[in-house]
Parts: sequence; C-alpha cells; structure tokens
Amino acid sequence: MDFGQVLSGDPSKSSKLYLAIGGLSLVKAIAVRNDRNRFRRELLDAGMFIGVGLALRKYGQLKAEKRRELESQVPDWAVGIATSEPAKRGVRNVAKQRLGNQSETESSLRDRARGMLSN
Repeated sequence: MDFGQVLSGDPSKSSKLYLAIGGLSLVKAIAVRNDRNRFRRELLDAGMFIGVGLALRKYGQLKAEKRRELESQVPDWAVGIATSEPAKRGVRNVAKQRLGNQSETESSLRDRARGMLSN
C-alpha cells in the first residue's frame, strides 16, 4: 500500500483495522506455534501490523490536536463570515461559473470536431 494512502482519510479508523489484523496474526501465530519458521513469520507480521496501527493512532491524535489548535486560533467573526449564507452562495456561484465554462468549452470542441468530420 502506498504510504500516502495510509496517512490519508481518518487515521484512527485505519489504525483500528491494522491493530485488528495484527491481533489476528497473533492468534494465527499461536495456532501454528509448533512450526518454528511459520511461527516466526506470523509473529513478524503481527508485530508490523500492530506497529503500523499504533503509529497511525498516534498520528491521528496529533492530527486532531493540531486541528483543534488551528481552529482555536481563528477568530469567531472569521468563522461566522466563512459559514454565512452569502459566502456559501458566492462559492456556489464561482463553482457554477467554472464548471459551466468547462462544459461549454467541451461542447464547442465537440461541435468543431463534428463540423470538421461533416466537411
């Protein structure tokens, strides 16, 4: 798995998944404890998954702490302006203009291609 994909999304949810897989690997290692080589491989896998899970959990905690810290530094009046209805409408209008221009450009390119093929 790509390292960027591991850190994207919600790391606390991902950490639970990795910890669960690590726990299952530990159970599997106990089940195959009579075979030394396989037991070592399973323990290694379990250790790696649990390690990644713990690292993701710590990363999620740091990420949440940093988010709270940044949000506490933003003044209340700025939050009010950003979440106001006129601001939301402005963002929608800009998005519609940009998306509208793209679709018009695509249709004009199609029309040009059709015109060239018909000639």
